[in-house]
Amino acid sequence: MHLVLRIPGGIMEMLTYFIQFFVHLDDNLKLVIQDYGPWTYLILFLIIFCETGLVVTPFFPGDSLLFVVGAFAAAGALEIWWLLGLLGIAAVAGDSMNYWIGNYLGKRFNRKSVFFVKKEYMERTHRFYEKYGGKALIIARFVPIIRTYAPFLAGVGSMSYWRFATYNIVGGIAWISVFICAGYFFGNLLFVKQNFTLFIFVIIIISIMPGVIEYLRHRSHSL
Repeated sequence: MHLVLRIPGGIMEMLTYFIQFFVHLDDNLKLVIQDYGPWTYLILFLIIFCETGLVVTPFFPGDSLLFVVGAFAAAGALEIWWLLGLLGIAAVAGDSMNYWIGNYLGKRFNRKSVFFVKKEYMERTHRFYEKYGGKALIIARFVPIIRTYAPFLAGVGSMSYWRFATYNIVGGIAWISVFICAGYFFGNLLFVKQNFTLFIFVIIIISIMPGVIEYLRHRSHSL
């Protein structure tokens, strides 16, 4: 059996495709390893790079994918040190590109109002990241969707790059290491293997909880 990669047409078909991909993430990765061998590392690199580096692909698998590749590394199908090294680089490089895209667009928006972006919003974003940037960027690494937009907004707000780079490296390495090592040490436990899909959903739910809690807390203060 071979994995057939295709681009689904239509929004509903695309959503169904990605849901099925996430639900059977372990099976799909197994097929990728069988079909592409060493090129699997490049595929994983590109997925993590795009998930962190492009604001149009926040739906790419992140936490769950890292956990699964860690489990495959424990089973001997992948090399954990290659995973930690390559995917760590992908996470840091992705955020860096996202920052520079936001920085470029932010400078253009400063000269001329474009679409819905106002100079007032960018100045507010700049002040926010200068005050809370480190904490925000590191925490954002562990929250799906938000981790894709955080570096972009840091660039739009003209957060100093060297300050951004420090937190980017720390957050990127921490994110990659935590989830890959979690999969490596716990992914092949019998109970986990027998309920792997459930654990993937648990990881996703745990990942989005900080954002949900922060949103609810903000709503309660605004009422």
